[in-house]
Amino acid sequence: MPLTQKIRVLCVDDHYLVRDGIAFALQQQPGMELVGEATNGVEAIAAFRQFRPDVTLMDLQMPKMNGIEATVAIRQEFPCARIVVLTTYSGDIQASRALKAGAVGYLLKAMLRTELIETIRTVHAGRRRVPPEIASEIAEHISADELSWREIEVLRKVSAGCSNKIVADHLQISEDTVKGHMKSILSKLQANDRTHAVTIAMKRGFLDA
Repeated sequence: MPLTQKIRVLCVDDHYLVRDGIAFALQQQPGMELVGEATNGVEAIAAFRQFRPDVTLMDLQMPKMNGIEATVAIRQEFPCARIVVLTTYSGDIQASRALKAGAVGYLLKAMLRTELIETIRTVHAGRRRVPPEIASEIAEHISADELSWREIEVLRKVSAGCSNKIVADHLQISEDTVKGHMKSILSKLQANDRTHAVTIAMKRGFLDA
């Protein structure tokens, strides 16, 4: 690829070491250049407007505005933006949400050393790139019911060790309503009990690990 046609990359991550590692990797590639960096979603939108990168590497968990919200905002303004989500977590729910938001790639940070350059090239060429293990997780749960925001709230309290009564008090709903939510959660996640439900929810990305 001629030097005049380098792939221009924007890196968005709130951890300096991640940004530094990506910057170093791109410096070794004559066909790529890092044109900008951002540490949260708000900065990401401003940086995208300024640099108009070919490929954006977008962390999911960031302060002020997360990666999915930033991806939605950027894609609304720039429909052709090619965004690769970076995350430490392989849950299918986060991956599904990122792809629905308009991301064209999904890259685990543990894979940066081996997959970063090829992922950038792939999405720049107009193709999607999702790790096979995550793609299979998405496919496995594609027909499953999503937990509602209230069910996630209930499960988050349960994961902190709260009883139904305490959950009810915290969320200002009745204990019977909490029991109804738990019954629905167990059914949707095909869980045996509360502990099993929390474990599944963390693995799939409904709850932060």
